[in-house]
Amino acid sequence: MTAPEQPPLSYEAAVARVEGIVRRLDSGDAGLRETLELVREGRGLVEYCAAELDSVSQGLEELRLDELVARLDRDVPQRDNQPPSSPDPGTDATVQE
Repeated sequence: MTAPEQPPLSYEAAVARVEGIVRRLDSGDAGLRETLELVREGRGLVEYCAAELDSVSQGLEELRLDELVARLDRDVPQRDNQPPSSPDPGTDATVQE
């Protein structure tokens, strides 16, 4: 049995290798031992790809949160700097008799 290969340096290279493994397995030409080795390698690559996707997803979520906070800070007026609001003339709270 061969030693496990190091994960590729990029997500794209890992996906390409998984596709190659799937083609080899689908061909039906791989023997029992080769099939086992390919499945093991493929599993490791799929786990690597899933971890990469999770990492990128988390980074995107953080960016979205940062953008949302910045937008809220920009769009919401600061209450400390706002003059007190006067009641709308149509909704006068005093009752006259």
